[in-house]
Amino acid sequence: MSKRIQVLDPLLANQIAAGEVVERPSSIVKELIENSRDANAAKIHIDIENGGISSIKIKDDGEGIHREDLIHAVSRHATSKIQTLDDLQTIRSFGFRGEALASISSVSRFRLLSRTKEQTHGFQIEVTGREPEILQSPVSHHVGTSIEVRDVFYNTPARRKFLKTSQTEFNHIMEVVRKMGLSHFGIEFVVKHQQKQILSLPSAVNILEKEKRVAEICGENFIENALRVEIESHDMELSGWFGLPTFSRSQSDLQYIFINGRVVKDKVISHAVRQAYQDVMYQNRHPAYLLYLNILPEFIDVNVHPAKNEVRFRESRNVFDFIMHSVKKTLQHTRPTSVAENKIEPVEIATYARSSDVSSQVSLYSALVNTHPKVANNAATLSLSQKPLVLSSECEKNNNHEHHHDIPALGFALGQLHGVYIVAQNQHGMILVDMHAAHERICYENLKKEYSSRKMSMQTLLIGINISLNKREADCVEEKSELFKKIGFIVEKLTDTAVIVRTVPSLLIQQDIEKLVRALIGDILEHEITDGVDEAINRLLATMSCHHAIRANRQLSLLEMNHLLRQIEKTDHGNQCNHGRPTWTALSLSDLDKIFLRGR
Repeated sequence: MSKRIQVLDPLLANQIAAGEVVERPSSIVKELIENSRDANAAKIHIDIENGGISSIKIKDDGEGIHREDLIHAVSRHATSKIQTLDDLQTIRSFGFRGEALASISSVSRFRLLSRTKEQTHGFQIEVTGREPEILQSPVSHHVGTSIEVRDVFYNTPARRKFLKTSQTEFNHIMEVVRKMGLSHFGIEFVVKHQQKQILSLPSAVNILEKEKRVAEICGENFIENALRVEIESHDMELSGWFGLPTFSRSQSDLQYIFINGRVVKDKVISHAVRQAYQDVMYQNRHPAYLLYLNILPEFIDVNVHPAKNEVRFRESRNVFDFIMHSVKKTLQHTRPTSVAENKIEPVEIATYARSSDVSSQVSLYSALVNTHPKVANNAATLSLSQKPLVLSSECEKNNNHEHHHDIPALGFALGQLHGVYIVAQNQHGMILVDMHAAHERICYENLKKEYSSRKMSMQTLLIGINISLNKREADCVEEKSELFKKIGFIVEKLTDTAVIVRTVPSLLIQQDIEKLVRALIGDILEHEITDGVDEAINRLLATMSCHHAIRANRQLSLLEMNHLLRQIEKTDHGNQCNHGRPTWTALSLSDLDKIFLRGR
């Protein structure tokens, strides 16, 4: 016989709701901070004991709660933030479900003190059992609200035993405060644990103060390797900081998404960011970012999760495209920046520069700029001399030459190191460039431009190249013949185990075509690449550029080295290769002085 339906006891109903709202002490801290934020608090002080298990005290200087409303504050489904269905559909507040205080008070010993600016003193309410007790006597209190939560889960021991150690629970609280600190720059946060101050975040208004707070929370290294972004569309705004591709991490632990000031986890946005980093991030690495998206409230539903840490977009495709293109546009210009006040545009040099004297190189470049503004071959090509480089003893004389204002960002080449790196000198010190990585990025960006403009330059071979393959590989060539054609190859299947290459991209005419075609087939099979997918096309173009790029132990002339430096300066994503590795690094004179202990 089935049991009869009955209305739940109010305390039991609150405790069930607490199961959704209060997972651990950090959940309480989150809800209370959101309420303080909604009360327009400028200062929030948090005092924790025993990881929040014994005591959580939160004090703010917000608007406070009227005496008559104290009883409603701890009642279920009671809120000042929602009155109509329209309010629910355009929510701008943070704590809005009307269950937080009721749920928290049902699983703890709860005390609330508050005063509004109209009142001469404050009032308090305590909840220690089934019914809240209102203390009519006034209490001394500042304008704002103080809440004390003691003995979390004291009356639900089955849930209390799932709490971790004091330090673990406090770590969860600190993560909540860090997120709140990153989402509400205008609020001062102070955190104490065991009566010891752990964190102090002053209010941050201007960009420098905000970056100081970001550095405090995310680390100096992040802000020093981050790009600032601010982009608007007609109904969305994106701002924040995105780590350089070379500042990647082994896990996604430094990724924060804030939508209308609320910290959330969102697959649409995280996927869009991942796509934007796709061809500049080293494989199996994760980007670091703080992303702030402002969108009209009617375009999102923030009430899809009990803890409000997920949202649903009305037009998720529009959001995805906006985020991906915005981040991609920001990353696109990661290239060496000029150190000169009057930057000269990089030019392609066709005159051999043997002198290693930087001053004379500046003069030569200036003369060429004035006389031959468009000197050189195709930007994607680089003539590779077989002549060994001889360094001049005059190199060391030019640290203080007179032409600093004419020096490009990567300076001028002094020589090669083990046939792998270019050693250059700019105004501030020494530059080291990975020749292969730099040339690979140059080739890749040029191939992408050719592909996107549908002007992929192709050259028909006088004699086709026969390649023996297995049946699966030969079938792949036949099936993906149109895909090969899109990237400049005409490859035909001859037999079940053989193909012939008849046309290749002009850029790659001097390369080992058989080796390259095998690599492309391998990419298609391994990654299940389909026709017409930009990400897949980019993967194949990256493979092509890797095969075309300068290999180690190729001896370059100074002209060729300088040509490479000028090209990387004007190449999109020039600071890293297609795999996310850095293409160059710098050592300033002060860095070198520290290494050699100069000045001590």
